[in-house]
Amino acid sequence: MTQQFDKQALAPNEGPGETRPTAQSDLAWAQPQSPAASQQPVQRGWRLFLRTVLARAYPRIIGQQREPAWIFFETFLPFIATVGYIYVYRAIQAPEDYVGFAVMGGAMTAFWLNVMWSMSAQLYWEKESGNLPLYIISPTSLMAILLGMALGGMLSTSLRAAVILVLGTWLFQIPFVVSSFLQLFMVFLLTMTALYGLGMLFASLFLLFGRDAWQITEMLQEPVYFLSGFYFPVKSFGFAVAMVASILPLTLGMDAMRQLVFASGPSLGFLSVELEIGLLAFLAVGFVGAAKYWLVRMEHVARNEGTLTDRRR
Repeated sequence: MTQQFDKQALAPNEGPGETRPTAQSDLAWAQPQSPAASQQPVQRGWRLFLRTVLARAYPRIIGQQREPAWIFFETFLPFIATVGYIYVYRAIQAPEDYVGFAVMGGAMTAFWLNVMWSMSAQLYWEKESGNLPLYIISPTSLMAILLGMALGGMLSTSLRAAVILVLGTWLFQIPFVVSSFLQLFMVFLLTMTALYGLGMLFASLFLLFGRDAWQITEMLQEPVYFLSGFYFPVKSFGFAVAMVASILPLTLGMDAMRQLVFASGPSLGFLSVELEIGLLAFLAVGFVGAAKYWLVRMEHVARNEGTLTDRRR
């Protein structure tokens, strides 16, 4: 069966085997199709946000299962550093609760490392690998992408923290005296919210520093261990230094948890638990709000100027 071509419909620059649509085909294409065939459901608002979080968390959860060696190196080897502090306290015959302080600090280091390496420097690494432009032009928000990465990484983080806590409690017979499970849960939840909000804020700011992101991450790691009082009561700093260190969520969070978990905690606490809960709530709102502002601003700059995704910066 031969096809009839309208030779007058050929454009001047078209070859003998090329045609452009006729008026009848134009009308056929212009006719509306059925909604099921022509329209796809578009996710908006919180649905898109939630789907993005789950989509970005999935690769990290599966990745941990494909590399079992990472679980060993990220769980048992860091426990050795915590054991070192424990033997120091035992050698100087410190109160037994100080051993519990060291174990709790060793468990919380996992969350700080997850924030610094899995969130703060993440956008910089995505820029180096060429994925950042895809995130910028996607219809979802960068905050949802970062939150998904953080939640996915928290699987290994929670496992490492739980192993350090369980092993330390079992090996060294640490006595826990929980005064309020509700307040303990509130403190932990607010601490994690403020901490990961701070990580999102760092992720946007690290893009401004470009190639210095790696060095900044290394620089902030050890000072936070010291200022947050991971292995000793932050009250030992004195009121002025401890107040300045309270800008870090881990400082107030661990101080409040120690007061709620150990018998000598209230006497070694920096502030009252109720006041520290209020300050943690303020930090959580402040860091999450600041992170949203800077992420939106960075996204605006990237889409309008096209400089943030340049790997030469």
